[in-house]
Amino acid sequence: MEETKNLGVWMDHSTAHLIGEKSNEHNKTIASKFTAHTKEESLHKGESHMHSKEQQLQEEFYKAIGEEILPYKHVLLFGPTDAKKELHNYLGKNAHFKDIKIDVETTDKMTDQERQSFVKSYFYKPFFQLGHLEKNFSGGNLGVE
Repeated sequence: MEETKNLGVWMDHSTAHLIGEKSNEHNKTIASKFTAHTKEESLHKGESHMHSKEQQLQEEFYKAIGEEILPYKHVLLFGPTDAKKELHNYLGKNAHFKDIKIDVETTDKMTDQERQSFVKSYFYKPFFQLGHLEKNFSGGNLGVE
């Protein structure tokens, strides 16, 4: 049986923490290049320039995250802002990601340990909670004939 490769990505608009399902696997941080300093510099050139720069750097940020998730079969995007939904929409426009199952969950800010625990518990739900058996489970019958 092939092992499913799972990845959790906790993110907001400035940072993405990539978390493998095992504690020693693929823990990486990607930072957006659109910082407060960049925003201030762009704003001096005009508001439309700032929005254009923000959009360009945000797309680079999402592209960098996308390149990291390509080898995975199941990805969980989670975090407190709409960045996870924006990334999901960005990835949905690219055929390279069509075979990757991508889930989106809203969470609060979390410590590193909380993020790691969340990813581990998300991908290791008991079998019947994933919908495989709950339709067929009645009394002692596990859906096996």
